[in-house]
Amino acid sequence: MRTVLLGFALFGVFWGAWGAALPAVQERAQVGDAAFGGALLLIGAGALASMRVTGLLFDRLGPWVAPIVVACFGVCAAVTGFASSAVALSVSLFLLGALSGAFDVVINTAAVRYEAVRGRPLMGAAHAAFSAAVVVASALTGLARGAGAGTPAIFAVVGVVICLLAIPARALAIPEPTTHHPPEDAHVRARGAGWARWWPLAVFGGMCALANLVENAQQSWSARQLEVTLHAPPQISGLGPSVFALATVSARLASQFLAGRGVSPRATLMTGALLAAVGTAVTALAPGPVVCLAGVAIAGLGTGVCAPTIIGVAGSGVPAAQRGATVSTVMTIAYLGFAAGPALVGLIADRLGLREALTAMAGAAAILAVAAAAMPTRARPTPKAPEPAQISETSGTGESTGGC
Repeated sequence: MRTVLLGFALFGVFWGAWGAALPAVQERAQVGDAAFGGALLLIGAGALASMRVTGLLFDRLGPWVAPIVVACFGVCAAVTGFASSAVALSVSLFLLGALSGAFDVVINTAAVRYEAVRGRPLMGAAHAAFSAAVVVASALTGLARGAGAGTPAIFAVVGVVICLLAIPARALAIPEPTTHHPPEDAHVRARGAGWARWWPLAVFGGMCALANLVENAQQSWSARQLEVTLHAPPQISGLGPSVFALATVSARLASQFLAGRGVSPRATLMTGALLAAVGTAVTALAPGPVVCLAGVAIAGLGTGVCAPTIIGVAGSGVPAAQRGATVSTVMTIAYLGFAAGPALVGLIADRLGLREALTAMAGAAAILAVAAAAMPTRARPTPKAPEPAQISETSGTGESTGGC
């Protein structure tokens, strides 16, 4: 468990440092706003290209995929800080996106596997570790830049710290007891492939995309709503993303606590989606900064539990050999919502206004709440002792679940 939480935390360390160092990255690369915006899109392109492939490899190669992905991501994170031209920046950002997507799939699959093997919740705490690390790393990076540290030094430190995780990262591939099916069962399973197999993943991915759409809209536009629409000073408008992040961490820790006491994923998701809808509506229609910040906090409490819950449910109901492919498929579809969020809100805001754009996001959260009511939910799996033959297979991998 500790290795999984550390993986999520270090992932958050990088993205916290990245967000705080973006102006310096652009300045070092000597590119204008348009070119920099285009380069940033390559992160999403790289992630979409790698997620599904990583899930398939994780299922097939298990213990060896995690340390390779972690080490490569750490090296790429360090190198990104040295990009000093538009070409170098574009290449490094595409690679960064690809390895970031792979890292994301590895740690989420590891968390779902832990829940399946141990029968204990972990997704809430894992995603809380990521969010908390983003907040802390962002603040520390700001202090480092204020003290004169450049992007090469900042990202070199972050990259080295991430690479250190590669040593215990093999433990992320928690071995699961395998079930041996007779040939006729395999034939039936093969006939059941196709649309009947993939449409639930598309539904889960679409739900997660809605959650990401609302979450990223709040992260990207709450400060502008405070400053431009409600005329708050910068020291107040800057609180928007911070309040949202802290509310998200609190919600994820609360969901971890509630899951351990038997609260169903469906109830958690419905409550979270409803809070996201209400909070985003309050943010959109607020008459002043105080009410707006309250809406941002409510939205953070709601959206914080949505994506982890959906990914956990999607991955819990599949055979162990398909878990990586399942999680990566859902996350690939979900990433589309995260990538499209800022642009979609900007497009609506340009045509109708920012209040209307955020109101549309509240509607997206309401749709998610309705979908959550019909979401198939399963009892948290209770691990069973493997048969003697299975114990022999598992021990033969050289793995020990004690590291997680």
